[in-house]
Amino acid sequence: MENGRLPKVRRHSFRVRLRLVMLGFIALAIITLTWLLRDYGQNTRPHQGIIYCSEGSPETFNPQIGTSSTTIDASTHQLYDRLVDVDNQGNITPGLAFKWSISRDQKSYRFKLRQGVNFHHTDFFRPTRTLNSEDVAFSFSRILDKEHPYHHVGGGQYPYFQSVGLDNLVMSVTTPDPFTVQFDLLRPDASFLTTLATDFAVILSAEYGEWLEKRRQQSYIDSRPIGTGPFSFATYRKDSYIKYRRHPAYWGPPAKLERLVFDITPAPSARLAKLITGECDVIALPSASEMTLLRKSEQIKLNLQTGLNVGYLAFNTQHPPFDDARVRRAIAHAIDRERLLAAVYFGTATLANSVLPPVSWAYNDALPVLDYDPETARELLQEAGLEQGFSFELWAPPVPRVYNPSPLKMAQLIKADLKKVGITAEIVSYDWQTFRRHLQAGRHDATLLGWMADTADPDNFFRPLLTCQALSYGTNRAQWCDFEFDRLLNSALETPSRIQRKAYYSDAQKIISEQLPIFPIAHALRFQAYRKGITGMDLNPYGGIRFADAERN
Repeated sequence: MENGRLPKVRRHSFRVRLRLVMLGFIALAIITLTWLLRDYGQNTRPHQGIIYCSEGSPETFNPQIGTSSTTIDASTHQLYDRLVDVDNQGNITPGLAFKWSISRDQKSYRFKLRQGVNFHHTDFFRPTRTLNSEDVAFSFSRILDKEHPYHHVGGGQYPYFQSVGLDNLVMSVTTPDPFTVQFDLLRPDASFLTTLATDFAVILSAEYGEWLEKRRQQSYIDSRPIGTGPFSFATYRKDSYIKYRRHPAYWGPPAKLERLVFDITPAPSARLAKLITGECDVIALPSASEMTLLRKSEQIKLNLQTGLNVGYLAFNTQHPPFDDARVRRAIAHAIDRERLLAAVYFGTATLANSVLPPVSWAYNDALPVLDYDPETARELLQEAGLEQGFSFELWAPPVPRVYNPSPLKMAQLIKADLKKVGITAEIVSYDWQTFRRHLQAGRHDATLLGWMADTADPDNFFRPLLTCQALSYGTNRAQWCDFEFDRLLNSALETPSRIQRKAYYSDAQKIISEQLPIFPIAHALRFQAYRKGITGMDLNPYGGIRFADAERN
């Protein structure tokens, strides 16, 4: 030691050691904090909470203004109630209305509302009253009355209701007293009650609407929802998550879950991985190819049920050459649907011969079957003057659906089939929001899509998909209008006799089979995968997913 100082080399070694000690303390602090946060996350994940891995972000939180199943799942049965509901057998049951009556001429429906039904109390709104008839009138007047202050909020489109002609059916919605609502119709409609039971017919808060209007924040009615359902809206981060809280003052049996989280996970493989690792308790739309793996797992349960749905190929009949039924039929004969069932559905679907599934009471089992027949396809193309073939855009949704678990794979298989008869299909896809927007604008040549029934009434399949009315509001993807077809549907609605209705629907199915604006491909099973310890996840054959009865044991 010289002059009380350490030699330079030793001083540097001390500094190094000091830095290492400090880094060690920092590392230890980080590790400790990580473990604390991990334990905190595990301990604060509520015993009564469930994480659901969903396939995408909803377009809105109001199902009145959209028909996407992603929107339905995130809103209808979590946040709202309807006047009436439908049970697993297709029967109409009480909802917010505990009873109703129908006039002799079948043109007036009077509903008696439950009293003491509470709207959600959230961080952004505190209601001062319970549900009354003004809320029901507000909810439907918004749809029906173009002068209503909320009609044009969100674009003024109510696809399902407009496609079934509700705006041309309901003459008035009146409120004789605070707990009575009356709908007066212009004509009898045998499907009116089932229309009110669909996932789209939710009841909003008129008080919330007035509150937002005073603040000039009307758009929040669809993005910051207030309903009467078993859960209330908490927070939402697009493409990331949605968080819900239990509605403690729910009028029915309270939800067993304190919290519900939608973990938005678009990739099916990622959803499966999260289910296996326990990051998610329930997943949306497990791939049919994953069925074997799911069945083998001791930690996962799998529910399967016959579904009222159809996957189809829709031809844009306004785009040549699809304005020629011979061309549409040629493509139908060129597609090997049995191969699609094996490669896309893995045995979880049946071949479709009609828009209606065979389990429907109106199914026509006498329709001719469009077999795989490339030779007939070539002959039809020759008759249409297209023996040299042609090219077109085949649109495929970017997300799986119950009725089509792998749209892109199906599109590739169809492309290969069509190439054998001289037709070139260019596969087109976009993100889900853009895809739907372009579809509604009718930019597609042909598209793979499908439909899931909201009720057991066969009208739920026909009018939204193929009527001239639906053509005006973007749900008729075939851009097809046939007045005789519409006449048959209207005749079916004007009679209460199921036998007569079935006769009309059978004739309507014949027209679809002959004209082929859409080519039915498959009716798929509905299935749901969730971890053991989760109960109350019974599948409903109609509409979206429901968590009101779900429970973690």
